[in-house]
Amino acid sequence: MKLKVMKQQSLWWSISLLIILSGLIAMAISWTRPDIKAPLRPSLDFVGGTRIQFELDCAVPNNCDQPVNVGTVREVLDKQGLGGSSIQVVGQNQQAVSIRTRTLNVDERTQLQAALVQAVGKFDAKTTQIDTVGPTIGRQLFTSGMLALIVSFAGIIVYMSFRFQFDYAFMAIVALFHDVLVTVGMFSIFGLLFGTEVDSLFIVALLTIVGFSVNDTVVIYDRIRETIILNPERHIDDIVEDAVNQTLTRSINTTLTVLLTLSSIFFFGGETLKNFALALIVGFTMGAYSSIFIASTLLAWWRRRNGQAIPALATGAPAIDASVSSEDA
Repeated sequence: MKLKVMKQQSLWWSISLLIILSGLIAMAISWTRPDIKAPLRPSLDFVGGTRIQFELDCAVPNNCDQPVNVGTVREVLDKQGLGGSSIQVVGQNQQAVSIRTRTLNVDERTQLQAALVQAVGKFDAKTTQIDTVGPTIGRQLFTSGMLALIVSFAGIIVYMSFRFQFDYAFMAIVALFHDVLVTVGMFSIFGLLFGTEVDSLFIVALLTIVGFSVNDTVVIYDRIRETIILNPERHIDDIVEDAVNQTLTRSINTTLTVLLTLSSIFFFGGETLKNFALALIVGFTMGAYSSIFIASTLLAWWRRRNGQAIPALATGAPAIDASVSSEDA
């Protein structure tokens, strides 16, 4: 079965636009939420403060008969003067609670724990987790992460311009922005619906997604360039469609293999790696999608718009180095 990429390009663009707009709306809502005040729900890594996680002690009779009630926890926090704190019930049976609040000293943490024990039940001391991060460290992590993303995008533009031509590089960057926006937007939605937070590993995930996505795009662009060299009289739409279908099996197999590994990490890797794996699953899936349906169709659209739909008839078109083959991709 041959995939009709060019004939349905409006459909692919509409799907991407719908997902991106949904993410942007979610980010706007998150910004107005008093418990978030940011496009994404930030973890302790970025905002600083204290995060405490308590889990009910099921060794105590009748202590785990009911899941933790968020309303009860909120009432306790209000009485402690911590009304703006973020509360998330976690665990398979919802018998643990994670609280992110302003920086608390030892006495304040002790008072909070005692009040929660009285209202919710006895907690297991062995599973109690307390983390404290200063806001300065959080700002440094965010700044360093954004700088790393900017440098990576700049490096990719230089590499793609050198290896191909500038229009290839520009469309590849558009596809990369697409992948990053979709991933960020999905995590904004997850933050609103499920309380999913982003930490420093999320920045690492974005950088990994950028590298994976551009690799897939390079393979398709290599095949497009090779076909143009061999058949310059063909229309760019036919060239792009053939290139996509010739590399489709490779793209699907590569992505599925990676997603199987990431799914294992997501389900069995523990809480620390769960959101990292989820970001990679979303990003890698959209990276394969954008390489096939966005980067390739945008390049064909740009060539048609600039009178280079048929390379052999294009006037003033830059020369193409025929010595480079898709075999080195």
